[in-house]
Order: sequence, then structure tokens, then C-alpha cells
Amino acid sequence: MWSGFQAADQWSSAELDQINSLWIENLPESPPADPTNLVADRKEARTLGHQLFFDQRLSSNGKVSCATCHDPSLAFTDGLKTSRAIGISARNAPSLIGVSYSPWLYWDGRKDSQWSQALSPLEDQAEHGGNRMFYAKLILNDPDYRGSYKAVFGKTPEINDSERFPDIYGPFETPENKALWSGMAKSDQFTINEVFANLGKALAAYQRMLKPGASRFDDYVKSLNSNQKNTSSNVLTSQEKLGLKLFIGKADCTNCHNGPLLANNAFHNTGLLSSPGKLPDLGRKRGIDIVRQDPFNCLNAFSDDNGACMELLYASSTKELVGSFRTPSLRNLKLTAPYGHAGQQQSLAEVLNHYNEAPDAMIGHNEAKPLKLWPWELWQLEAFLETLHATPKIEGKWLVPPKNNS
Repeated sequence: MWSGFQAADQWSSAELDQINSLWIENLPESPPADPTNLVADRKEARTLGHQLFFDQRLSSNGKVSCATCHDPSLAFTDGLKTSRAIGISARNAPSLIGVSYSPWLYWDGRKDSQWSQALSPLEDQAEHGGNRMFYAKLILNDPDYRGSYKAVFGKTPEINDSERFPDIYGPFETPENKALWSGMAKSDQFTINEVFANLGKALAAYQRMLKPGASRFDDYVKSLNSNQKNTSSNVLTSQEKLGLKLFIGKADCTNCHNGPLLANNAFHNTGLLSSPGKLPDLGRKRGIDIVRQDPFNCLNAFSDDNGACMELLYASSTKELVGSFRTPSLRNLKLTAPYGHAGQQQSLAEVLNHYNEAPDAMIGHNEAKPLKLWPWELWQLEAFLETLHATPKIEGKWLVPPKNNS
């Protein structure tokens, strides 16, 4: 038994290279630039986005904010299988920490920018349940918001003429609301869409600040790099080190969970069952069709640079994507249960048992192969995964509602 403990602290040069590739210090300080959002890194936009994120007035019942389903105390998730706001969502709320480093948003990648993703829940009848006219009037008729909006975007259109800009309530996609919208002049529709898109850009500016902090695993990597004897006895336990050895070796986790975010930003079918009573989810295959038709995608008029759309232009839409979902980051797993695109797995043990067995997929093809790990190896792997928890790398004031938020 003692020799096993000793082995847990011995690493080959190839293993050390793999371990270092996962270190948080290798994550760029700033997320990739988003040329489709010119205010993405402006202080004034972050401040406005911060206020919008926690404001429950951005919902049809005045009780739902972005933070309802993305709670900072739960690593910006909600602890539920599928989110509950105005109604019940079909998907699990993923963490927002570090998502600015991904070119695709949502489990199925149906959004190609963070600002465009921020718009979708606002009009979803199961989430915020409002519509773009409602939000535009809220922002432009509120003195504080109007001033902040002008400071960021430079102009505040007048939309108080009720004949040109009728009051619209509830979700955007209802027949009644679509009829009201269709009766408007195209130029007035553009004005409202532009204000709506700008709200998403401010929200994205805030969310780009949500970066992962250093975990115990990262402290261990740091200790390895500062210890020429290649040993470190106290930062991780022997069980956790053995789990790390499995993670980069026998369990082959780094095939998908690689880099400092432990996610490759790709889409994979791993054979997850649908929720009881639900049809199988087409995942990325449907998501790519949605994003290509989205009026707020990179190629459309509200993008600040629709020449920077290589990801969207060349995204695959082959049948192999049926049932595939975006690889989530493994950071902060301790706070982000349940797991899976529909919260199918309540615990890390369930997740690991699923990959250990790798059942046939309900639709498409399960890319994963059975791990065939022993029970104690699964325990070791779980112990390592729990070392990836850390507080976000951001000042605490950004994790609570701003004082002037009403």
C-alpha cells in the first residue's frame, strides 16, 4: 500500500507536460477578442451589464433576473436539473465562468457570441418571458438606465410614439406579438432590435469578467514546477494524485477535457439518456441550424464586425453531430451538480459510472468507450475532480447586485 502512495507522486516528463497543459496559469488573462461586440471590454459596458444581470425587472413578472438561473454562489448555475424561472426550461443551466473563451454558447451551440446568447433567455417564455420592445422601453424610459445606455452606445432613440412603437407584453413569439411587430415599419423594427442587441452586448461585457480562479489542483501544479525533485506531499492527497494519474492516463479524460479550462469546446455524443418522458435531444445537429437562421448571429446587421465569422461560416453540420453536446468545463464541479445537458446525473459518481459503462446512445453514436475502471479507481478519479473547485477570479463586488439596482 505504501509503495502505491509513493507512486502517486512520481511523474514522467510526458505526464508533467500533460499536467502543465491543464494549469490555470496557461489560460490567457483576457478572453479572445470579440470583434462583433465593440463594447465587450469597456468599463461602462461592464457596469451596465452588471446592473442588468441582477435586475428582476427584466422579466414579464418582475421576479426573474439572469442571476435566478446563474447564481454566483453556485458558480453561476442554479442547482436544478433544468432551470425554473417563469416556467421550466428544457436544459440544465451551465456555469458562466470561463464561457467567454468558447466560440459557441449553449449546450447545442445555437449561439455564436456571448452577447447573442444573452438575448435568448429574455424572450424565452420559460425563462424571462418578455420581448425586445418591452426591454427597449424599460431601458430607454428609466432615467438611470437611459444615461448608462447613452454613455456606452452614444445615442438613445426616442420610442415613445405608441403608434410606431406599440406596447408589447409577454414572449416575443406569440401570434399576437408577432402581428404587432409585423405592423411596424422596418426602420422602427431595426431601432428596437439594435437596442435589444446592445443589451446583450452590455451583459456580455459583464460576463466576460467571470474567469476561473486557481484551485487546489493548480496549487499542486505550481508546487510541482517549483520542486525539482518532482514531489509534493501535502497539496493533494494520495488519492487525489492517483485520480490525476488516471485522468491524464488510463481514463483518457483529456481526450475531451483538455487545456486550462478542461474543455475542448467541441461537441460530442456521449450516450446520455434523455430525461424521462422526453424525446431524444438532437443537440448540435439542431443547434447549428438554429444559429444559421438567427437574426442576431455574427453575419447579421447587429454584429459589429460580420467579417469575423469564420467559425459560423465553416461550422460542420454533418449527421454525426446528432445527439452531440458541447464539452463543459470541469472546473467548479463541486457546485455545479446536477450534470449533463438536462441534469440527468445527480452526482460525480453517476457521471463516472456512465463513462465507465459507455452505454449505446439513444440517437447517433456514443463516441465514448467503456473505461473499465475498478471501483477504487473511480473513487480516486472523483477525488481528483473535486480538487478543481475555486472561487472566480473577480472582485466580490461584481458577484452581488449593484447597490443602485432597484
